Amino acid sequence: MTAPLTELTARRLLSGFAAGDFTPVDAVRAALDRLDRIGSVRPEPGASPRPDASAALARAEASAARWERGEPRGLLDGVPVTVEESLSPYEGTGGTEAPSAALLREHGAVLVGRTPAREPGPPGSARTSAVALGAGPLSLGTDGGGAIRVAASFSGVFGLKPTYGRVPHFPAGPFGVLAHVGPTARDAADAALMLDVISGPDRIRQEAEGGVEDGVKGLRIAYSPSFGGQVAVDPSVASAVRGAVTALAGLGAYITEADPDMADPVDAFRTLWSASAARLAHRLGPGRRRSLDPALLETAAAGARISAVEYLAAEEARAGLERRMDLFHTSYDLLITPTVPVTAAGAAPGPRGRAGWPPFAYPFNMTRQPAASVPCGVDADGLPIGVQLIAARHADALVLRAAHALYEAGATAAPARS
Repeated sequence: MTAPLTELTARRLLSGFAAGDFTPVDAVRAALDRLDRIGSVRPEPGASPRPDASAALARAEASAARWERGEPRGLLDGVPVTVEESLSPYEGTGGTEAPSAALLREHGAVLVGRTPAREPGPPGSARTSAVALGAGPLSLGTDGGGAIRVAASFSGVFGLKPTYGRVPHFPAGPFGVLAHVGPTARDAADAALMLDVISGPDRIRQEAEGGVEDGVKGLRIAYSPSFGGQVAVDPSVASAVRGAVTALAGLGAYITEADPDMADPVDAFRTLWSASAARLAHRLGPGRRRSLDPALLETAAAGARISAVEYLAAEEARAGLERRMDLFHTSYDLLITPTVPVTAAGAAPGPRGRAGWPPFAYPFNMTRQPAASVPCGVDADGLPIGVQLIAARHADALVLRAAHALYEAGATAAPARS
């Protein structure tokens, strides 16, 4: 006797699609029927009686056409899945779909419903109910303290919390340092298949191909002279940086003057830095602490007064800034700014913003992006000037390519001192 479609694994559904035993429309319709009976799973909003059933079925029909042509898309084409709503928020809520959910769609999976991010009872129970009761063989969710694993144990299905960072997790929430994204499935083989999909490189984090010699032709480069007027830049620095930008344009890069969403993150940075200094001082012990620079000791003392709530709020702000820069780099391969807004002559007591740090530099420590300073000239006194090249996280190769192009073009040569 053939098992109902709602009891089949993802792998069995895929083999059935390939053999023509049934179609993605059959599988999705069966999953939607089960969703009608599971109150803890929230289908996509839309027309009644089954919210957005028509949209899911339309995606299933497109998948069926691909299978009929012998051209399935990706590894999960036509498989019905549910996704935690924090990873694939409802339209109109202002949320951003997580890369893991987007990767499921790119591989042809059909989203038939969203499970609540927070709910009464066992954590993650809705997603395991969806899998255990037949509303799709796969479900995507987060595990910040056992949600995937505990609910899987209670429901008799398989749940995996992957290594942190194995699956891209954006936008990060308040539990971002703890929450892992992972699959709930009928068995380990299905979970392994899903993990292959959701741990793939997403459009934001994919490392650029090419070696250092590949040049900049065709690269999209954003040039931000002053972070939208937030930073006062010495005219000699501005002129030298503009010269480097002109050189890159001459090498075939597409230059657009554009500013990232970079409101001064000083308060979050100061909290994170001060707390880190306090931890450093605490580890050293009283004797060695006395040998530290007085300014660092003052910073450490301030950090010791920071509460856990304040620290987590600063980390949340840092993660938000990181996400905004991730999105910025979906439009631009590189960002160019001055490295420092003045030369060394103007640096006493320091070329510092409200945070006491070089205003073009420290934000990119918070966003964890690759950034480099490349010499691009000197001021009237012969003091060096640097241009900063910034790329998306993991796209270090792009920074090196652009820097190498400037060196090869002679744009880094400093004029001889008079």
